[in-house]
Amino acid sequence: MTARDGQGRAARGSWSRRGVLAGLIGAPVLLLAACNDNSDSGSGNGGGTGGSASGAPGSGGSSAPRTSAAVITVTPADGAAAASFSDPVKVAVSNGTLSSVRVVDSTGKELAGQLSADNTGWTSAAAPASGTKYTVTAVALDKDKLEADSNAVFTTATPANTFVGYFTPEDGSTVGVGMPVSINFSKPITDKKAVQQAITVIAEPGVEIVGHWFSSTRLDFRPQEYWAKGTAVTLKLRLKDVEGAKGVYGTQSKDVRFTIGRAQTSVADLGTKKLTVTTDGQVSAVYKISGGAPEHTTWGGKMVISEQYTQTRMNSQTVNLGSEYDIADVPHAQRLTTSGTFIHGNYWSSASIFGGQNTSHGCVGLQDAKGAQDSGTDGYTFYKSSMVGDVVEVVNSGDKTVAPDNGLNGWNLGWADWKAGSAV
Repeated sequence: MTARDGQGRAARGSWSRRGVLAGLIGAPVLLLAACNDNSDSGSGNGGGTGGSASGAPGSGGSSAPRTSAAVITVTPADGAAAASFSDPVKVAVSNGTLSSVRVVDSTGKELAGQLSADNTGWTSAAAPASGTKYTVTAVALDKDKLEADSNAVFTTATPANTFVGYFTPEDGSTVGVGMPVSINFSKPITDKKAVQQAITVIAEPGVEIVGHWFSSTRLDFRPQEYWAKGTAVTLKLRLKDVEGAKGVYGTQSKDVRFTIGRAQTSVADLGTKKLTVTTDGQVSAVYKISGGAPEHTTWGGKMVISEQYTQTRMNSQTVNLGSEYDIADVPHAQRLTTSGTFIHGNYWSSASIFGGQNTSHGCVGLQDAKGAQDSGTDGYTFYKSSMVGDVVEVVNSGDKTVAPDNGLNGWNLGWADWKAGSAV
C-alpha cells in the first residue's frame, strides 16, 4: 500500500506539472484566437462574453473590437516626395463613407475641398502648391459605423522651369490717372488664357478693367477711360503653379496695391508750341515749349509718364542718331516712350525757341537751368507738379500716333480694339 500510495502520489504530482505547462502554453493560443475571431454570437460590436456554463477553456473572456471594413485611399500616396502640383488632392473610400477630411500644409494653411454627393470621395478645390509638404487626415465609417482612420504625408515637386511677371506700378505707390497695370513676363506665355485668368485687377470705386496682350511677354490692364482721382486699385497675382507654357510654371502669389492721385493731364500742342496742364478739371498752368524739328518730328498721341529723373544723360547713339548730341545732365526728364521720347528741361537752347520753334530731335522741351535747381524755370515747375502715370498728349506734331506698346501708351487704342486683345 505504501508503495502504491507513493506511486500514486508521484503520478498525481507528475500530472499536475504537465497540467500547469499545458495551461501556460495554451493561454496565448486562446488569446490569439480571440484577437482574430470576428464572429459574434449574440453580442454587440464584438464585445460578447461567449463561453459555456461548465467553465471550459476560454470561458469568461471577451473579444477585441472589430476592424472597420472601410478602406481609405489618398492621392498623392503617403510618403510621395515629388507629387504632382498640377492635379488636385483626392481621398476615396471603399466599403464605407467619409466623415471628415482635412489637408494642411506645413504652416497650417488648409487646402479646401468638397465631398462627393455619396460621401465616398473628396477632391481639393485647387491643386496643392509646388515644393510644399502636406498632411492628410481622413476618417471613414463602414456600414456598422466602425471607424477607419488614415494619415498621409506627401511633398509636392518643385518645377524645374518657372516664370515671373514684372509689374508696374509699384506696391504702395500713388500714380496719375493714366497709369495702366503693365506686366512683363520673364518667359514667353503660350497659354495666355490660363495666365490672364490668374491675374485680377479690381478698383474702388468699381469700374470695368480689361487685360490686353501686346505680345507673348506683355499684358496690360486698364479701364475704358482714365482712372478717377482717389481710386484704390489692387492687382492680385495668383500665378504660382500656373502653367504659362509647356513645362513652365509661375511662382508668384501676391497682392499689389496703389492709389490714383489728383487728376492731371497735359496737352502739348506743337502747332502753338504751348503745353496746357489741367488739374482736377481746371487749367492749372500753360508753358512755352519746343518739340521735334521737321526732320525729327515728335510722336503724336497720348503718352504716359513712366519714369522721372531730376537729371539724366541723353546720348543720340542710344536712339540711332549717331553722334549728334551727348548731354550728361539733362534736367527734369520724364520718359514718355520706351524708344526714347521725353518731356524735359532744356538749358542749352536760346530762350527764344520756347514757344517759337520746334528744334529738338523728337523730345518736348521746356526752358530750364543747368543743375536742375532753379525753381523759377518752367522745366522745374512742370516736373514738380507731375507724377508717374500722368498723361501728356501731343497734338499737331506732324508725325503719326505713337504705337500703343511703345511705353505705357495703350490709351491710343479704342475700347473695342483694347478688349479684342484679351484672352478671356
